[in-house]
Amino acid sequence: MFPTALAAALLVTALPAPAEPLTGVASVIDGDTIEIHGARIRLNGIDAPESSQICLDNTGKNYRCGQKAALALADFLNARRSTSCIEVDRDQFRRMVAVCTASGVDIGEWMVRKGYAVDWPKYSAGFYARAETEAKAARRGLWAGSFDRPWEWRKQKTVN
Repeated sequence: MFPTALAAALLVTALPAPAEPLTGVASVIDGDTIEIHGARIRLNGIDAPESSQICLDNTGKNYRCGQKAALALADFLNARRSTSCIEVDRDQFRRMVAVCTASGVDIGEWMVRKGYAVDWPKYSAGFYARAETEAKAARRGLWAGSFDRPWEWRKQKTVN
């Protein structure tokens, strides 16, 4: 029994400790990136339009959808004050990629459900797909008009 108990104890001590959440008042960088205590945090599994991205509203008129997404996120976070983020990865820019909540609400899900961001299946494994389907059916936010998916828009900008 001793070797089994020793092996179990060694396994438990070898496992990394769960990450402590980063908590504080968040400032908004853009519709899918916030900052807490100087740390840039990319919201996991979603993609919001870039700040300079232009979309079409329900009447076919241009509007700055990226700016609108960032302002909506700022209003949401200001109403809740404290934000808590659990790191799940690092991106190519070494930013923390995290699932973040404000007053118990998943911020990524809120952004997608309100139509200010989209589910990014490449990183979400479809976690926010239901929220996106709901936003699309209700024609909320981006879904009221037409837009390029943010990752497609960025790709077009780097090609041109």
